[in-house]
Amino acid sequence: MTLSCSRIVDPRSLFERLLKLDSDADMYYACLATLHKARLKYETILETQPVPTLEQVGPRGLLQYGKLSPRALAGFLFWRKWFFDIDNRAGQETGYLFEPVIASAVGGIPVPASKSPVKRHREGGKGRQVDCLLSKKAYELKIRLTIAASGQGRWREQLDYPTDCRMSGYIPVLVVLDSTPNPKLTELADSFRREGGEVYTGNEAWEHLDSLAGPTMARFLDKYVRTPINQLLKDAPDTFPDLFAKMGANNITIAIGDEVLHIARRPEPADADEPNELPEDVSDEVPG
Repeated sequence: MTLSCSRIVDPRSLFERLLKLDSDADMYYACLATLHKARLKYETILETQPVPTLEQVGPRGLLQYGKLSPRALAGFLFWRKWFFDIDNRAGQETGYLFEPVIASAVGGIPVPASKSPVKRHREGGKGRQVDCLLSKKAYELKIRLTIAASGQGRWREQLDYPTDCRMSGYIPVLVVLDSTPNPKLTELADSFRREGGEVYTGNEAWEHLDSLAGPTMARFLDKYVRTPINQLLKDAPDTFPDLFAKMGANNITIAIGDEVLHIARRPEPADADEPNELPEDVSDEVPG
């Protein structure tokens, strides 16, 4: 049977009708588009991430020299560095996606350091990045907080955040989606409470975000953020599954257990290193 369309639907008109049904439909669509844009970008990263050079990884072989032949050891070092590189980029891209989408879903905006009203009290008024600014509250959004600090200076900076907020006239709010207790989480939460801030972890964090988002954007958070994270945690294996990786001229094949991931390859020169904080135009990525 052949189907034919009797008329062409104007997408703008259709979108206007959708907005009349739900005023949050534009934000839902914008956040969904941002999510898929990030996935497409990471797919490109996988396709183009350069293979490491011997100059980058060679000295590391001294730690295991003699355990394998030099040829096999060099190959292992190449794979290990490539996996490290793509994981590092995944961490960066998740940050660029997670914080702006959450901020937009709850009605706030992410603010880069150069435009931030929250100033560093230890650095003469230099602005600091805020994951989500909502009215007079400055949110610090985290998927989880690890026990290991990423350096004493970096940890001191995190502990200073609630003080910087209070001194800048904002209420500091900590939201951590994973409630697993650890000393670092306790220390950071205490620093927020001492400055008159708020702390939400685990289910309480999700409930707080849902209360800010409203019914439509709460559905978005549940479907595209909370459910995938919970599913990964629920189905995580107790032990490492078997891993097989093979690089061809135009593809990489990675087998995890009995499932296979195929990555098309078109290596090209790497872009400049990504900045360590949100890009300057991050608040323009998802319309407010």
